[in-house]
Amino acid sequence: MYTPRAFAETDLSQLDALVAADPFITLVTGDAGGAPFASHLPVLYRRDGGDVLVEGHWAKPNPQARHAGHALVVVHGAHAYVSPAWYPDKEASARVPTWNYAVAHLSGTLQTFDDEDALADLVSRLSDRFEARAGESWRFEPERDDHRRQLRGIVGFRFVPERIELKFKLNQNHPVANREAVAARLAGVDDPDARAIAAMMRDRAH
Repeated sequence: MYTPRAFAETDLSQLDALVAADPFITLVTGDAGGAPFASHLPVLYRRDGGDVLVEGHWAKPNPQARHAGHALVVVHGAHAYVSPAWYPDKEASARVPTWNYAVAHLSGTLQTFDDEDALADLVSRLSDRFEARAGESWRFEPERDDHRRQLRGIVGFRFVPERIELKFKLNQNHPVANREAVAARLAGVDDPDARAIAAMMRDRAH
């Protein structure tokens, strides 16, 4: 990922926040011929210091379920369009439109598994996590034969990143007045992504 120094973020708590806000990631691997293959998946995420673990599963027919090895996980954050008309500085006429955003790229090793007990544990934790998020109470019940039979149709994965890149492009390369003006405009937009970007910009103003 192209990341100018002004936009690089090193605080891993920012990665925690990105995944907490949107745990639906893009997982990219290469097939046998080296062609890229992407899946879009909900995941569980855990960090202990600098050690990160991402867990999830595919449907068994998904070709990526046979792609153990090197992989890239893309964590998507908020993003918003920025008009050059919002800049108050004297160079505003020479400015161009841009897009502010936050994103993370995690590169590392993908391990797959199909052990029934391990899959049952994974699906239990996934359902607990996302049912709670939805305000519902459905549970995976491993003692039920009809629930355990469903495990035959999936393959689990564990992903341990060896490199973590965080890019928070938030007009850091602009004068303070421009950043404040853009944050103010985005905060007034009826769009949760725009408001999230405004909050990120304001957090970095202190």
